[in-house]
Amino acid sequence: MKITQHWLEEFTPVGGTAAELGAQLTLAGLEVESITPAAPPCSGVVVGEVLSCARHPQAERLSVCEVTTDGADRLQIVCGAPNVRAGLRVAVARIGARLPGDITIERARLRGLESQGMLCSARELGLGAEHDGILELPAQFALGLDLRVALDLDDMVLEVNATPNRGDCMSVFGIARDHAAARRHEALRYAAPSVAAAHAEGFAVEIAAPRGCPLFAGRLFRGLRNGGASPLWLRERLRRIGINSISPVVDVTNYVMAELGQPMHAYDRARLAGRIVVRPAASGERLVLLDDKEYELDPEFLVIADDEGPVGLAGIMGGRRTAIDDRTVDVYLEVAHFTPQAVAGRARRLGLFTDAAQRFERGVDPGLPQRAIERASALLVEICGGAPGPVELHRVGTHSVSASRVKLRRTRLRRALGTTVPDEAVRELLGAIGDGLEETADGWSVAAPAHRFDLAIEADLVEEVARLRGFDSIPESPAQSPQQPGLATESEVAPERLVTAMIDRGYHEAITYSFVDPAWQAQLFPDTQSLTLANPISADMSAMRVSLWPGLLRACRENLRRQQSRVRLFELGRKFVIGAEGLQEIDTLSGIATGTRWPEQWGAPRDGVDFYDVKADVEALFALTVGVGHGVRFVAAQLPCLHPGRTAQVWRGDQPIGWLGELHPRLARAFDISPAPLLFDIDVALGFTSKPILYKKISKFPSVRRDLAIVVDENVSLADLRENVTVSAAGVLSDLLVFDVYRGPGVESGRKSVALGLILQDSSRTLTDVDADAVTTAVVARLRDVFSATIRD
Repeated sequence: MKITQHWLEEFTPVGGTAAELGAQLTLAGLEVESITPAAPPCSGVVVGEVLSCARHPQAERLSVCEVTTDGADRLQIVCGAPNVRAGLRVAVARIGARLPGDITIERARLRGLESQGMLCSARELGLGAEHDGILELPAQFALGLDLRVALDLDDMVLEVNATPNRGDCMSVFGIARDHAAARRHEALRYAAPSVAAAHAEGFAVEIAAPRGCPLFAGRLFRGLRNGGASPLWLRERLRRIGINSISPVVDVTNYVMAELGQPMHAYDRARLAGRIVVRPAASGERLVLLDDKEYELDPEFLVIADDEGPVGLAGIMGGRRTAIDDRTVDVYLEVAHFTPQAVAGRARRLGLFTDAAQRFERGVDPGLPQRAIERASALLVEICGGAPGPVELHRVGTHSVSASRVKLRRTRLRRALGTTVPDEAVRELLGAIGDGLEETADGWSVAAPAHRFDLAIEADLVEEVARLRGFDSIPESPAQSPQQPGLATESEVAPERLVTAMIDRGYHEAITYSFVDPAWQAQLFPDTQSLTLANPISADMSAMRVSLWPGLLRACRENLRRQQSRVRLFELGRKFVIGAEGLQEIDTLSGIATGTRWPEQWGAPRDGVDFYDVKADVEALFALTVGVGHGVRFVAAQLPCLHPGRTAQVWRGDQPIGWLGELHPRLARAFDISPAPLLFDIDVALGFTSKPILYKKISKFPSVRRDLAIVVDENVSLADLRENVTVSAAGVLSDLLVFDVYRGPGVESGRKSVALGLILQDSSRTLTDVDADAVTTAVVARLRDVFSATIRD
């Protein structure tokens, strides 16, 4: 959120530059992301008054104005603004003035008449996008006053990134309170004087959902003036923190929210039917919000409703039906407390992001509504006039703002920080958090204020002491801890070794979110149930991944869009599968490859990567599993997201451990990925177990090679051939090579010729030709019996 330095100084002295303030806030845990001027540089612009205004004799849309900047001088200025008129206080750029954009005002003639300056609009001064007319200044501004002084344009804007657990710092006063605690060890209090009621009329309210809304404050205003623009100081202050001015009433609600952190909403009383009820939404109930979009709700949403239906989405946004406009004269102001549990995730489910939801999700002080409604009442009466009714506080159940107590031990504080903090300093620091500090025999007990949702356990108080005292005050000291050696095992391949092997094969490691787009995941795995998040980051990250492929496919597409024509990515991560035993978290190694087989070079053709290239990469991983790799088989299979005929299921023994294949063309087109990538997915626990290394003595006897060209059916796999050749070779098979596969003339249709190289070797004697021929004959016989194989001539 954005704050301004001078607004902050209304609550606590800063005593330094904006850069120094930013450094102090960052050191206290409130990261300042940027510091910018409230307005661009300009000079020579002063407050003036239009004494007379007449139509230009040669231009219907121009006016000739007589302007004074000190009561004595008279400047003739030609102006084209429709709102210029006599008696108006304006921003006058005199001759020689410099405006934003490096514009210098010079003497000029417009349609034959001399113009001795310019009357400036907000956009010309860098104070907004409005350009429909000149900037109208308050009548109380003194003539000749420098505009930078009059509008406090030398203020600085700080963008502060409060962590998700610090909802108390989502306001100017909240940041001022934290800054005062850190710098001056003082607990700030916000005082909002009560505004007396001018009439006794109230409004009926029922809270039907006390768990989500334990407190509802309201006040009825009669006779407000909501037409026209808000005062310049209010519009300017909102502009600096990034909020557009809408109308006086709405601007006041936004201002109080920015100042105190309490969201509020104003209803047009004339459009409310009957009483207000805070209740869960009905299933399928529909509501048009202020963004003019209709949303379908369910009972997980909390709504504000009248007798005709919902008029607002609690803690998120108001409804269009009861919205105020320029004709509104009676306003019902709602200032309610909604619990984080009632609001968290609801806005994101609808694709909304609002200031109110952001604050309620993090936690708003339940004691704040009464102070906020009084502050808003004072501003509304000052700006819009009207008559306020009594403040009505509706509480349900045992709702209270009493603080819970958290204990802090001296020994724990010393052990956690690695240094000793004097008791007096601890008392001063914890006392700055709020009232209710008590000393105990072994430390302190603190009553956590209602606005501090982040103070719940002892570690939170340790953090507060370190943060408020200053992390830079903690001396550096060598950490001491007992050494605990980790476990080293030969029964599985280490994850680091798998990562190294993939990098050696030319892949780059990717780390993707465990949250994926449910639409993408449903297209890849239509029959697989996934876990849906109750509080997603966004709508396209609302499901837990059942595979690492959605993240890798998205990463591949983004790389291709950035002119990376050859992509090799892998990820070692966890997928979340719902099975018969409930949710399972499975460690998985997945990869994706597309583009050319080799990086571009002069010595090799630019052939595209194919199934067998990626299969070789996967086999290289299984080669790390000592004594187990040869038990892995690739069996032709089908998976809906993979290309039929270019898909294999990976088996180890009688257990499936993964998949390998090319993305289905239909999905490649849907995901806009061309050419279609190759994918693999291996279960780490099942696929990369290993055995201890057993050293074998190298045979001193020579090996013998016998080559066979056998003709078998197309559906016979190499794994089946290898298994049967190994059985037939009776322990003398040292290696099996495939050096040719032939289909064509001389081989029947539906069959193929596979050329095998049998490397035979015995560890105790030299094999003779007779021995080798006997083994070859046995192999041929078994292949003929099992696969109806024939010897190719």
